[in-house]
Amino acid sequence: MAAPITINTPIQFDGALPESVDVVIIGGGVVGIFSALYLSRLGKRVLVCEKGRVAGEQSSRNWGWIRQHGRDAAELPITTQALKLWHEIDAETGGACGVKTLGISYLASNQKELAKLHEWMAIAEQFGMDSHALSQQQVNKLFTQPTNGQWLGGTCTPSDAKAEPWQAVPAVAKLAHSEGVLIRENCAVRDLCIEAGQVTAVETERGEVKCTQVVLCGGAWSSLFARRLGVHVPQLSVEATVVQTAPMDVGVESSWVDEELSMRQRVDGGYSLACADRHGVLIGPDSFRYASRYIPLLKRSWHDIQLQGASRKDYPDAWTIKRNWRTGERTPFEQSRVLEPPSHAGRVASIRARFAKRFPHLGEPTILRSWSGMIDAMPDVVPVVDAVDHIAGFYLATGMSAHGFGIGPGYGRIVARMLAGLPQEHDLQRFRLSRFTDGSTLEVGPSL
Repeated sequence: MAAPITINTPIQFDGALPESVDVVIIGGGVVGIFSALYLSRLGKRVLVCEKGRVAGEQSSRNWGWIRQHGRDAAELPITTQALKLWHEIDAETGGACGVKTLGISYLASNQKELAKLHEWMAIAEQFGMDSHALSQQQVNKLFTQPTNGQWLGGTCTPSDAKAEPWQAVPAVAKLAHSEGVLIRENCAVRDLCIEAGQVTAVETERGEVKCTQVVLCGGAWSSLFARRLGVHVPQLSVEATVVQTAPMDVGVESSWVDEELSMRQRVDGGYSLACADRHGVLIGPDSFRYASRYIPLLKRSWHDIQLQGASRKDYPDAWTIKRNWRTGERTPFEQSRVLEPPSHAGRVASIRARFAKRFPHLGEPTILRSWSGMIDAMPDVVPVVDAVDHIAGFYLATGMSAHGFGIGPGYGRIVARMLAGLPQEHDLQRFRLSRFTDGSTLEVGPSL
């Protein structure tokens, strides 16, 4: 049964470490793997070090959406490019990523939510998107099976797509490996070797690898790793639960979300369902350290947050987790190879009930499996993709804020061009790390 990757997933990439490479990428998720692929195609010798399994965390636990719809204006050109790149890579992997263009719709059950959706249409028009508004009648036509008719209208981007997360990133990793990218699973990076302010090597649990450039794509773990180096990334982890249903005839192929529920059809005939308005926050030291930065976002989305008590042992922001370690010492990254949060029983129950409310003729779906993932979130809902000023050769690509899977190829291409010294194709000002320290007023992006 297709499901998220776990610590029990067999290792696919192993072997001795090279003595040296040009670039080491920390993290084998979607952004890290695409960065490696595109760097390799620019002539760089690349090593990806993954502490657990390729795509073992959020890259195989997400909704599987490749969406332009509802994006921040600064991200929209990147995600449009990413959509094209997903189609290209899917073709190169013989369809192994499962990319299909079926559209994504946002539905509203009240006038207030409908007005929010219509506001974003101005951004879509600015960028020449194929997005359009949906009347109540058009929404009802999305479904060939009866619904309770609760939606007043919505918006849709027909060119948006979907893919299968648990197979897509591993397929891209195999492609990258076939083109010369070195990938090592169960190989945590413990530290950077820095001389005169310049990266010279990484220290892994298996030994040292010389390099002059390092990219941190560590997802939920990035802030912990960076902080030890004096790089402060105000990133927190948000827990989200997804369920996998048995095959059923809902009568809709396109992915959709309303104020409470999201749905994507899977290749096995079942659906991935999730709460759109309930995300868990585990409390740890960073929750207090960065709390003030999240106030604007909390004011807008406080009703979507569920406080779940203290962060669990061996999680990135656990109270007891080691935040500093000596050279050669075992690190937190080796103690928790793959973050596998238990699914939240309350959210699973909500998903079942919400589905039954919208499709009363079907009732509660049969749940085959449920899981949770940890989303690397930023205060303004856009990532950090930038060079670190005081450490030459050190770069960040993190804080994807639940956008990483769909936009991953776009950021991978950006990272590759950044390290290769090529002109960028997009304005990256919005994604600079210094926005948190230069006195700028943070602009919270859309969290649709």
